[in-house]
Amino acid sequence: MAKAKDAKKTEKAEDVLENFTEVGDKTTLLTKDGLDKLVEELGYLKGTKRKEVAARIKEAISYGDLSENAEYEEAKNEQAFVEGRILELDEKVKSVQIIEEGARGKKRIQLGTTVHLRNLSKVKDEPEVYTIVGSTEADPLAGKISNESPVGSALLGCTAGDDIKVKVPAGIVEYKVLKLE
Repeated sequence: MAKAKDAKKTEKAEDVLENFTEVGDKTTLLTKDGLDKLVEELGYLKGTKRKEVAARIKEAISYGDLSENAEYEEAKNEQAFVEGRILELDEKVKSVQIIEEGARGKKRIQLGTTVHLRNLSKVKDEPEVYTIVGSTEADPLAGKISNESPVGSALLGCTAGDDIKVKVPAGIVEYKVLKLE
């Protein structure tokens, strides 16, 4: 019986993983909206923010002695942060793989699927709704959970009607998958 469950779980994982590149590739999984937000932030940092920081550094230099100039140190630290973030975003944008939102015609949960769940561990009767996204655009408060999170990874490959148990920091939580969108 356990072997049948393991085989079913392996089959689900294989179905889900067929959309990924080889292990070791630095692929950033994003929805189209997530990519648009990254590109917007990158444009802001490269344009507006870089100029603001450069102006702050120039102004701080005009104050004289740099060895005791707190404004200069602060501006240089901010410049380092901005440049680091630009490098990070550039790398993510270069290695992006767009995930399709919604599982229209799909029977299994995958990236981009919106899932309606009932938390069987709570008395609460309201269903919880999550969209499975890549870790870069995860925002649990907005209902977007990462495929790498405990709940997100447990849901991958499941179908409507499945019951799952997830180990989370607060303990074991049981969910029933109500429907997929």
